[in-house]
Amino acid sequence: MPSRTAQLSSPDTRTPTPSVMASPHAASPHAYDAGLLLFRLTVGLTMAAHGSQKLFGWFGGGGLDGTGQFFTMSGYPSGRTMAALAGVSEALGGLGLAVGLLTPLAGAAIVGTMVNALAVKWGGGFFAPQGIEYELLLAAAGATLALTGSGRLAADRFLPGLRRHRLVYGGAAVLLGLVGAGIVLLLRK
Repeated sequence: MPSRTAQLSSPDTRTPTPSVMASPHAASPHAYDAGLLLFRLTVGLTMAAHGSQKLFGWFGGGGLDGTGQFFTMSGYPSGRTMAALAGVSEALGGLGLAVGLLTPLAGAAIVGTMVNALAVKWGGGFFAPQGIEYELLLAAAGATLALTGSGRLAADRFLPGLRRHRLVYGGAAVLLGLVGAGIVLLLRK
């Protein structure tokens, strides 16, 4: 029988032991979870604040009436209804990301609203204030969180189906967000 060292170095060994996988340069899983928590909180609370601007006029926002007028001027039918839809998507999607609850769907909500924001601002260049850099960054952040999952420091950890995030959940959620955005854009004049 070969020695333990020979077994570990053998090309037939399919599953290395944790001591073989350990490396002084390997990142701690706690570091990933802490990074995802910080990322989720930053993106989520930013989006929740934007949603509250649209819904309630908080933080200098236009509320449903002012935002609805903007949506109407941007070519959307029923501007006030579209403002409510965008506000709810941003507020609930943002809060979902912040607490890590239903993270793939929360990320999809952000992707959908930001694709519409990109469409409205398209043609203004890349850089803010007229450009699309901010909206593009938020859309990418929503998709990233939908695809990676929330990490272990999240409410999803307590949901049996999402306890172990799978790429297929995130991919399906991003696709859902893109399809929803496409449907809304088809309504735009």
